[in-house]
Amino acid sequence: MKGYLHLADGKTFQGHLDGSLAEEGVVGEIVFYTGMTGYQEVLTDPSYKNQIIVFTYPLVGNYGINDKDFESKKPHVAAVIVLEAAKTAYHYEAKHSLTEYLQKWEIPLLQHVDTRELVKCIRENGTMPALLSCKSVCDSNRETLNALKVQEVSSTAPKSIGIGDTHIVLIDYGFKKSIADYLIKQKCLVTIVPYNYSFEKIAELRPDGVLLSNGPGDPKELFGQLHEVRKVIEHFPVLGICLGHQLAALALGGDTNKMLFGHRGANQPVYDMKSNRVFMSSQNHSYAVDQNSISNTGLKVRFINKNDQSIEGLYHEKWPLMTVQFHPEASPGPEDSVFIFEDFINTVKYRKRREVSYA
Repeated sequence: MKGYLHLADGKTFQGHLDGSLAEEGVVGEIVFYTGMTGYQEVLTDPSYKNQIIVFTYPLVGNYGINDKDFESKKPHVAAVIVLEAAKTAYHYEAKHSLTEYLQKWEIPLLQHVDTRELVKCIRENGTMPALLSCKSVCDSNRETLNALKVQEVSSTAPKSIGIGDTHIVLIDYGFKKSIADYLIKQKCLVTIVPYNYSFEKIAELRPDGVLLSNGPGDPKELFGQLHEVRKVIEHFPVLGICLGHQLAALALGGDTNKMLFGHRGANQPVYDMKSNRVFMSSQNHSYAVDQNSISNTGLKVRFINKNDQSIEGLYHEKWPLMTVQFHPEASPGPEDSVFIFEDFINTVKYRKRREVSYA
């Protein structure tokens, strides 16, 4: 069956549609991912909620879908666009092919699309609303997307996992499983709480530190939570990842801007001003912290993207706060930056020892 991808800038791309599609089609924000591998992690990353993902690598799905590389319990993308999807999985751990997995979750797949030309459009005009349809003519008025809602992917009640003497509260804006896994590897007890959990309730849990997770959408949509985030920063050691990085900046008086097409891939070079070295990182975001907005906030830049000089991470001159725009847990991607978790836990433990010595 023929399928048509209609972009908000007026362009249309034709391909072969696999899977069912409602008469009204599927609407989402069109974004692209440049990694050669890692499609399973991308599909199940809550940060991709309601997005139509274009995979730039020519052949996607050749090693299939296994039972252990999921970042959440289900896929969150609205649709998938590829040049070609492998129908057979060639890996000893594979349980399903990519096409079987997408069909199971009723996620439409559009193949044989000129993905190079499509990505050029996104790079030139930015991420934008798109409609995947069976109709060659778009009869939609191409209105902007509804806001991507964190509450659709956040936890609804607190939950504790792991065992350890270090207690970390993870505020769930749509967290990736790998983040919690790395905390558990650091021998932490992790309590996952909903995105709108109040500072008072968090304080009652008596955490040693707090992690602000990744998540989908515009950080400014969570304006109502910024006061709570600020109080958390003022009272506990905090690590912010991706959306959590942006929320920390906003909570302390900074600003964020939407990027033209964002960073999505496993090959983003990041410069660490502290160690004076560059490492590769995995990223997925459409918004960045405005460097001109943080001059009077106490925030200082530690990490910078070497491609476009955008801010990749911050620290605070007074409070034990560290933020990163990239994903230190990778999954998929290079593990060059897993030291971020070690640095955070070391900060938490140091702070804990000081409090005990002062008691």
